[in-house]
Amino acid sequence: MYQIGEFSKITNITIKTLRYYDEQGIFVPSFRGENGYRYYDEGDFKTAQLIMLLRNLDFGIAEIKDVLANYDDEDDLSYFLTAKKSMIEQRVNIDKALIKKIEGFIEPNIIIHKPEYKIGIVDIKSQRVASIRFKGAYQDTSKYLGKIFSELKGHALGVPFNCYYDNGYCEIADIEVCVPTNKFVNRDGIETRELPGGKGISTMHKGSYDFFNYAYKAVLDYAKNNHLKHELPTREIYHKGPGQLFMGNPNKYLTEIVVPYSV
Repeated sequence: MYQIGEFSKITNITIKTLRYYDEQGIFVPSFRGENGYRYYDEGDFKTAQLIMLLRNLDFGIAEIKDVLANYDDEDDLSYFLTAKKSMIEQRVNIDKALIKKIEGFIEPNIIIHKPEYKIGIVDIKSQRVASIRFKGAYQDTSKYLGKIFSELKGHALGVPFNCYYDNGYCEIADIEVCVPTNKFVNRDGIETRELPGGKGISTMHKGSYDFFNYAYKAVLDYAKNNHLKHELPTREIYHKGPGQLFMGNPNKYLTEIVVPYSV
């Protein structure tokens, strides 16, 4: 048996870290004396070696705890390492995309052009839609849209759009994915209903969604300057956007924003 100081020396794990691992239930010593002293055995030494390996491979505390809770023998290690490798590859791809975006901003004499928008007042016609309303992330809308299109089977009568029922940006948003249709569908979370009309402030955004916020700013500035009270839900109508399988050319995306208003 090794006292904590001795064990620290042979494992290259500080006493402070060993105490922390014990307190957090990550790595508990095999024996604790009546005086509360920690004692470690040969099995603990093997566990410590595994912990050091995982730390050197950039496993975080939560990941190490998860591995130790599910680790029975060396055969298990390859599964955890394969999962970690996949996570790193995903992170690398995200970082590569970010690098490419940064490079676009550090070109000599680059100028960020604020998009210009034409604002108009439109009559929002009532229309029948097949829709799914959910609370979740904005990027989740595509899977619900695919579900609606699969159910309609060619009975869509216009371009899809989303209704947003929150006043601001939300990590968990209240969203309704809508497709105009003449077909009645009421199953698997899809509802066919009549979406009411009204008056709206409208503008078109051409291109990717990187500067989409400028379109909203233009609409809300118009409402303030003309003493109009903007209402909910706002609509994003996707006249041309990414497909179900391929993203297409983002420079050709065409999205209409319609914000209902009252005087």
